[in-house]
Amino acid sequence: MYAIIRDGSRSYRAEEGAVLRLDLRAGAAKGDRITLERVEFVGGDSPRVGTPTVKGASVTAEVLRHLKGEKLISYKYKRRKGYERKKGHRQKYTEVRVLKVEA
Repeated sequence: MYAIIRDGSRSYRAEEGAVLRLDLRAGAAKGDRITLERVEFVGGDSPRVGTPTVKGASVTAEVLRHLKGEKLISYKYKRRKGYERKKGHRQKYTEVRVLKVEA
């Protein structure tokens, strides 16, 4: 059984044992269990589609670690004006392991 969950502005496919990289959960420590309740679709023997979410469905996951993504560089300039700006960004993530998909 698997589920399509929504976290922030992204959707993820969650199966038992899968490792997902979600947006940072600052309040969750390593080893904590979190429940994701915005389940849009549950697949398996009898698939269920939510409108917009599936009632009573949830995904339980364990926090593995907090990490930063790779560095992205934003660069802009205006030709012949001597104007240039360079800026870096590293997105923070929380890595979780899916323990259970409940439908």
